[in-house]
Amino acid sequence: MHKVSTFLLLFFVVPTVILAQRKHTLRPEEKLYGLSEFWQEVNYNFAFFDQVPNLNWDSAYQAYIPIVLATETDYDYYRALKRFCALLQDGHTNVYMPRRIDSLLYRTSFGDYRLFLENIGGRAIVTHVNEPKKEEIPVGSEIIEVNSIPAKEYLEQEVIPYISSSTEYILWDNGIRNLLMGFAGERVDIRIRTPEGEERDFNLTRALNKEDIYPPFPDWELMSFRWLEDSIAYVALNSFGDPKIDTLFIEKVPELLNAKALVVDIRDNGGGSTDIGLAIAKYLTKDKLLYGSRSMTREHRAAYKAWGYWVAAEKIDTVGDEWAKKSLDYFNGDVWYEFEYEPDTNDVEGSKLVAPTVILTSHNTASAAEDFLVYLDNQPH
Repeated sequence: MHKVSTFLLLFFVVPTVILAQRKHTLRPEEKLYGLSEFWQEVNYNFAFFDQVPNLNWDSAYQAYIPIVLATETDYDYYRALKRFCALLQDGHTNVYMPRRIDSLLYRTSFGDYRLFLENIGGRAIVTHVNEPKKEEIPVGSEIIEVNSIPAKEYLEQEVIPYISSSTEYILWDNGIRNLLMGFAGERVDIRIRTPEGEERDFNLTRALNKEDIYPPFPDWELMSFRWLEDSIAYVALNSFGDPKIDTLFIEKVPELLNAKALVVDIRDNGGGSTDIGLAIAKYLTKDKLLYGSRSMTREHRAAYKAWGYWVAAEKIDTVGDEWAKKSLDYFNGDVWYEFEYEPDTNDVEGSKLVAPTVILTSHNTASAAEDFLVYLDNQPH
C-alpha cells in the first residue's frame, strides 16, 4: 500500500509542479501594453529598418495583438514577444524572459544526462556529455530528431523564429545550442546518430545534473598567453567587458616585443567596451591616428513629423522643395543625427607590436570585438 501511495503522490505532484511553472498572471491589458510599448520604442528608435525592407512594422504590430491576447501562459506571452522582436533581425534588439521564468528553463541538463550542442555544418552535434553517459551518447553524435520531428524542421518551426539576429550563422548557432530547452520536469524525446552511424532513441526529462563533463571544458581566462614554435606568440583576448584585460595585456608587451610573429585570438570575444579594445589596439600599430566606426542616431522633431504627414497625404512634390522633403523625411523616420567624429589619438609611447600578425575571429566575435577589428583593418602587417 505504501508503494501505491507513493506512486499516486508522484503522479499528482509532477503535473502540479509543471503547471505551476507555466503560470498565467498577466492580464489582457498588461499583455497589450507590453506589446504596444515594445512596438512604439522600436518605431521611434530602431536604426535598421533599411535592413528589413519587406517588414511593415505597423502591420506586424496589428497582427500580433490577437496573438499575444490569446496566449495561455506568461511563458507563451514572452515567446510571442520574442518572435515579434525577431522580425527586426537585429542582434542588439532583444526581448528576454523574466528571471522568474528563465530560471525554470533547462538547456543542457536532463536528469541522467547532460548534453551540450554546437552547430557544425548546420547540424546539431553533441560536443560534450556527462562522463557516465559518454558511451551511450558519444561526442560527435548528431541530434537527428526532436519529439519525432526532423531536427532541422524542428529548429525552423520551434526555435529559430524566436531568435533575434542579423546573421544566418548566429540564428543556427544559438538555435542549436537551445534546441532542447524547456521547463524543468518536462520531457523531450530525441533520436541521435552516433559517429559510427548507429541511431539511438532517448526519452529525456529536464532536471538538474551536475556530473562532470566529457571532455572537460577548459578553464576560462580573461586573457591567455603562450609561446608557439618559431618564436610566435599567441594571445587570446576573451572579453572586452573587463578593463583588467588592458592591464594583463600591457604587462606582457615587453615579452611580446621578442616575438617574430603574433597571433591574436578574439574568437570567443563577444564584446564589451570599445575603449577597452582600443587601449590594446594602440600597441598593435605605429599609426598616430586610429579610425574607428562612425555613429549616428535617428532624430525626431514633432512639428516636422506632423507637417510630413500632410505632405504625404497630399502627395506634395518634394523636388526642389526643401521644407516639404525635410518634413516628409521626419514623417518617415529617416532623419539622422551624426555624432561628432574624429580619429582616436594613439598616445602609447615606446616600441609597438608590428611583427607579422594574424587575428583569429569566429561566429562568436561580436560588438566591441568587431570595433577592435575596425581600428586595425588597414594595417599592412
